[in-house]
Amino acid sequence: MEALQQQFKDLLQTEIQCSEELEGWLKRQSRLLDEVEEQLKQHYIQFQCNTHDQQAKEAFDFDQKHVQPLVKRYKSLLDSKYYESPFRLQLDPKHFGLLNKKVENSIRLFNEKNIDLEIEEDELVTKYFEITGNLTVMWEGEEKPLSDMEVYLQDPERTVRKNTMTLIQESMLSVEEDLQIIMDKLIALRHQKAQNVGLPNYRDYMFRKYERFDYTAADCLELAEAMRQYVVPLQKKLQEKQQKTLGLRTFRPWDIRAVPINEKPLQPVQNVDELVKGTFHILEKVDSRFSALLHEMKEKNLLDLESRKGKAPGGFCESLPASKQSFIFMNCCNTQDDAVVLLHEMGHCIHNELIELGPYRNVPMESAELASTTMELLTMEYWNTFYPSGEDFKRAKREQLRLMIQYLPIITVVDQFQHWMYENPNHTHVERRAKFKELARTYDSSFVNWEGYENWLETTWLSILHIFEVPFYYIEYAIAQIGALQMYKQYKENPKQTLIHYKQALSLGSTKSVKEVYEAAGIRFDFSAQTIKELMEFVEKELELFEEE
Repeated sequence: MEALQQQFKDLLQTEIQCSEELEGWLKRQSRLLDEVEEQLKQHYIQFQCNTHDQQAKEAFDFDQKHVQPLVKRYKSLLDSKYYESPFRLQLDPKHFGLLNKKVENSIRLFNEKNIDLEIEEDELVTKYFEITGNLTVMWEGEEKPLSDMEVYLQDPERTVRKNTMTLIQESMLSVEEDLQIIMDKLIALRHQKAQNVGLPNYRDYMFRKYERFDYTAADCLELAEAMRQYVVPLQKKLQEKQQKTLGLRTFRPWDIRAVPINEKPLQPVQNVDELVKGTFHILEKVDSRFSALLHEMKEKNLLDLESRKGKAPGGFCESLPASKQSFIFMNCCNTQDDAVVLLHEMGHCIHNELIELGPYRNVPMESAELASTTMELLTMEYWNTFYPSGEDFKRAKREQLRLMIQYLPIITVVDQFQHWMYENPNHTHVERRAKFKELARTYDSSFVNWEGYENWLETTWLSILHIFEVPFYYIEYAIAQIGALQMYKQYKENPKQTLIHYKQALSLGSTKSVKEVYEAAGIRFDFSAQTIKELMEFVEKELELFEEE
């Protein structure tokens, strides 16, 4: 800690005599912050990989209570030093204009009181992961983590699916009160953080924190309405078709992922080694640089893909900026989802690889998720690596697009739910449950019959870790899917040019606005109903083509 503090002091005490020295100083600052960030992320990864590891938890707790507060304080002082430098205005505005805007925004959002609040906030999030990471169910005499149960939700036998969902939901409901209380405390802390910087609510605070300079909360509502108008009808149509294929009178929540009685759930691989090997061959067909990156990550033990007890739920890619590497964390259960998740996370790794280090390395999530979601779609034509059977290959592609349409409304519900929670911070648990159900009824298909199981619907959000750990990080998935579908359409027409656009857009990092990054990719950053309508028509035609193949 003392050595780190001295390094920050040295940066603060550096005399800057010209614009060239200011640029050099920025690079020094960036290198130091990269080194600190990598250490923090390594500790985070170790804790996520094993929430039972006391040593990993202690290192992670120390970072949250001591290292991160120190970094935040000095980062604020460094921002002020840069912003107050007379040589800042001599820097090229084409390259530094957006940085100036980011630094000014950061200065306005900093408040010393919030550092202690953020320590409490981090402790609550850690508690959430400890609780959810340790949830298990008994299945056929064996204790299994919840992530291992997802495959049974696709089982042809309806009784199996219903029993699976019951076990998962009852497991989550067993800790509902604990998670609701954690959420209460998080909302109170986060509302206070917004108040401390003169903002009316935490939603407005996070829009600034995430540097959402290209869209507003009103735009999110406009997108939600466009989803309701054009995505939900297609979602309902696909669910009606699913019900007919399954031969059911009613369509229940445990039927959404089901396969017909004469089929088996798609299973691209039997184990993690096969998953990595298959993904390598797929990426090789897109760009040899992409496959080489995966090979390097495997050789350097930068993949933790297996599901196991004590491992935190979910999946992520973390950039390790000092060593210029990425780490992928996920919970494999030998389903088609595994293939999609690994390709998705590789999109993030490729993005990290294409960005030069420096103050523009931390990209907005709308760009980050465009990189990953597009990778899912650009690789679809090569999924026959996993599925030599032509029929399974077609099923995998159909399922990919069908699930995108299934989840876009859910993304919308979660986003609008968070807007409501933080605009109304004094709500009760009962009101919270009721609001989630109301939003689900508004922005998700009403075709699914939840009768008798409304309790499950009202508490669906408890298992969505983003709501607890990274609030308001969810609408990016919808924005990115809109962008990725445009990229996929472009790729079908001109694969070579699309790949050039893709890499060019990703290489920009945050030197350009999100809108400009999307334009560099050859697509529109557009929330309009017309854009959503056109894309849904395109997806429907694609699904019809897959049926005909």
